[in-house]
This record gives sequence, C-alpha cells and structure tokens, in this order.
Amino acid sequence: MKSKFFGKCLCGAVTYEAVGQPVIVAQCHCEECRKLSGTGHTIGAMFPSSAVSLSGALSTYKYVSGKGSEVSKAFCAQCGSPIYGKNSGMPDHLTLTLGSMDDAAGLNVEVVIFERDKQHWDQLGADVMSFVTQPDWKPEN
Repeated sequence: MKSKFFGKCLCGAVTYEAVGQPVIVAQCHCEECRKLSGTGHTIGAMFPSSAVSLSGALSTYKYVSGKGSEVSKAFCAQCGSPIYGKNSGMPDHLTLTLGSMDDAAGLNVEVVIFERDKQHWDQLGADVMSFVTQPDWKPEN
C-alpha cells in the first residue's frame, strides 16, 4: 500500500502531500457536493489534518450543514479546482478530493453518503457509447 499521496489543482498553483492511509474514502451525493463538483457526486479521502501539508493560495466557501455543523470547502484561488472539505464536527480531519490526486491507486470508495439524493442521471447505462480519448465529434446543425 502507498504511504504518501500527492495532488494538485488544475493549474498547479496548489499542491499537497498526505502521509499514511486515509481514514475512509467516501462518495457523497448531497446537493452541496453536486453543486461543488458540477457532477452527480464527489469522492474524497479523509485524512487527519496533521497528515496533510498544503502549499498555494486557497479560497474557501463555508455553509451550515443540515446537522448544524460548519462545512468548509477549499479550492484553488486561481483555477477554482476543489481541493478539500472540512467539517466542524470532525475538526482534526479534512477530506481531499480524489480528482485532485496525482495517483489514487489503491483507494476505493468504501461508503456512499446521501444516497437518497443520488440523481437518476448519475450512472452509465449499458447503451452509452464510450471513447478512450476525446472523439472527433461535432454537433450537427
């Protein structure tokens, strides 16, 4: 198993290193995570805050959860890539976005939360075409 995970934002202005294995890897379908990601869910790996070192300028957005805890979402101040989430109910931990990791090999979703909020379109049917790379496709007029 890997003992270090490295990541960065899209533009490379924010970088991080997480040491050790995550506490848990979770997929979340709540409305806030959907809006944050622009997709049907987010996937993150929770680490003790002391195991993560970050560099670069971050901006944060805070809101109050349905349970009354304060949730902070941190993203690159330059390109807007989501980097981590933090919850005041677990102040000594943060959840790094798997999409920002350079290599998340060995990390698999262990729990799905807010499954009740999963959107019908957040899945691939058997008849959906799949391309290995960007296809040479243009909309028809």
